[in-house]
Amino acid sequence: MSRTGTPPAAGVFVTGTDTGIGKTLVSACLVRAWEAVYWKPVQTGLAEEPGDTATVAALAGVPPERLLAPRHALRAPLSPQAAAALEGIAIALDDFAPPSPPAPGRRPLVVEGAGGVLVPLSDRAMMIDLIAHLALPVVVVARSGLGTINHTLLTLAALRQRRLAVAGVILSGAPNPGNRAALEQFGRVPVLAELPWLPRIDAAAVTRLATERIPALLSLSS
Repeated sequence: MSRTGTPPAAGVFVTGTDTGIGKTLVSACLVRAWEAVYWKPVQTGLAEEPGDTATVAALAGVPPERLLAPRHALRAPLSPQAAAALEGIAIALDDFAPPSPPAPGRRPLVVEGAGGVLVPLSDRAMMIDLIAHLALPVVVVARSGLGTINHTLLTLAALRQRRLAVAGVILSGAPNPGNRAALEQFGRVPVLAELPWLPRIDAAAVTRLATERIPALLSLSS
């Protein structure tokens, strides 16, 4: 983990290099592996799908007491800023109370963002501002294939510019040793896991990935 920026916390903020990158699958795997609490602070697109909270609950077998409701649950499949504007809502960072440091024996927290780090929340804030506000180390989800080096390094550069702690990168797709090596070399962060393409995404697949691919939470701060 990066030794600069915000200190390690009991949990992570999951972001991605793009939308549709696999953040929800990764979040489900982390929640399953760590028996964590899940929180999607801003959910959009509820007019077309049940939302990521319901998806993670089903994939990771999460009971209701380990699910935190979104602070903003929006219908349109748009950026948080645009979806909120359609409903007459102005999102503010003060809407989101940073989780208190867990007491001994309490579960870690997995927070899933919407889109990438520079997705707008409002006229004054982007997703990266929410990451800084919550002060959790970041897991960046990226594709394993062509184009991932540029997109992932740009995301890491944005986080580093804000001096935010980065736990590492999780790659989604067919293994690509060259891209993995380049990301670790130039991004100066570890690749924590590589999740293969799945012909079927269900609870059994998430359990298998959580058991075989996801590192222990404590190892992220070592």
